[in-house]
Amino acid sequence: MKLLIYGDVVGKLGRAGVKLTIDEWKKEHRIDVVLANIENVAHGKGIGASQIAELKSAGVEIFTGGNHSIEGKDAGAILNDETMFITRPLNMLPQTPGRGVLIFQKITLPHPLLIINLIGQVHMKQHFNSPFYAVDAALEEYASATPWKIVDWHAEATSEKEVMGWYLDGKVSAVFGTHTHIPTADARILPEGTGYISDIGMVGPHDSIIGVDVPSALVRFKQQVMRPIQVVENGPIEVNALAVELHEDGRAVDIQHLRKIIENTTL
Repeated sequence: MKLLIYGDVVGKLGRAGVKLTIDEWKKEHRIDVVLANIENVAHGKGIGASQIAELKSAGVEIFTGGNHSIEGKDAGAILNDETMFITRPLNMLPQTPGRGVLIFQKITLPHPLLIINLIGQVHMKQHFNSPFYAVDAALEEYASATPWKIVDWHAEATSEKEVMGWYLDGKVSAVFGTHTHIPTADARILPEGTGYISDIGMVGPHDSIIGVDVPSALVRFKQQVMRPIQVVENGPIEVNALAVELHEDGRAVDIQHLRKIIENTTL
């Protein structure tokens, strides 16, 4: 089974980046299922029904999230909609709308796919429950559900990300990092068969600071002035994704980081 996984999709250009690459990459890598992290899909921060529908129409089948998942118009209703294959981090407070685990079934595949969404604790503004105990409980509950288990690991610190990758080696098929918007060069298969990358990287404006315009980010860091930031909506698009192949027994047998810069965009 082969997965195409897009990193954090940021705003208008992020959605365009998915649409401009999805058919090509699905054909090239013979993809069975497409996922995308969408916590930044609505104007760069939060989720929205129309933006999700746009990506679904393009061919994205499963949507994962992060710390901004509970933001955006009607976010609670979207996350609670059990007809949608959408998650938010499992180790958020239990009162948070939505779910952190889902099972995706496709008639063309011999097994369902289990998706677990986790969020880190290091350098996060909010306080979250332990992702380690949360994933332990999920894996115990769904132990016999399917050999194909993947984890969207939405965290800031690469050290915390790597610890989770090694902790889950042999327990899940793949652990892929999201959140920092910067792709890392460490895609690999760990010794016990788990595919791993610290961060896929974003799908969004290439000429930006993790998706927002450079001048406002510069003022914030240099002058310590909290001015409003704007998501860049024109110019070249950076597209980062992951292609992962899973063996019948659940082991990852191939993992490739995909990256494309789409120039001269006037969307």
